[in-house]
Amino acid sequence: MAVVTSEAGPLVVGLAECKAALRLERDDEDAVLAGHIRTAMALCEAFIGQWLIERAGEQRLACDLAWQRLQASPVQAITGVFLAGEALATPWESDIGADGTGWVRFIGLPPAAQGMVVRFRAGLGPDWNAVPEPLRAGIVRLVSHLFSHRDAADAGPPPAAVAALWRPWRRMQLG
Repeated sequence: MAVVTSEAGPLVVGLAECKAALRLERDDEDAVLAGHIRTAMALCEAFIGQWLIERAGEQRLACDLAWQRLQASPVQAITGVFLAGEALATPWESDIGADGTGWVRFIGLPPAAQGMVVRFRAGLGPDWNAVPEPLRAGIVRLVSHLFSHRDAADAGPPPAAVAALWRPWRRMQLG
């Protein structure tokens, strides 16, 4: 069950911050650098198992009466359940654990239901100020690595310092 993000969300670090780390003064590489920032943010989110900046998302769930876990984390709010684009008339309940895990359960199922879509908001905080500094520093380091080695065939793995900065925030999910 894949999570589909309905909005891209803002950048966690700015171009100016990354340009300063790379000692770039010209603007002719801004588009490339912005792409590296988006890539580094996606890699950070995949590594830590959490969304950085709060944004809307949705996930398709099976038609089941058991509690089902949302894949995004940390969930801030569960905003609705929909079937074929319409708000679900069947009763449902939700819960958000202290760790930000979102859960949804259908109390009754409509006839011939074919997968419900749950809409929610998830992320560590509402803006880049809420993102812990070590996560931001790791993103800047990874952006610098991606930019500096963008043409190198033997660039090697990202710096170990990136994983070291991100590891304390890593959440692993089984199954």
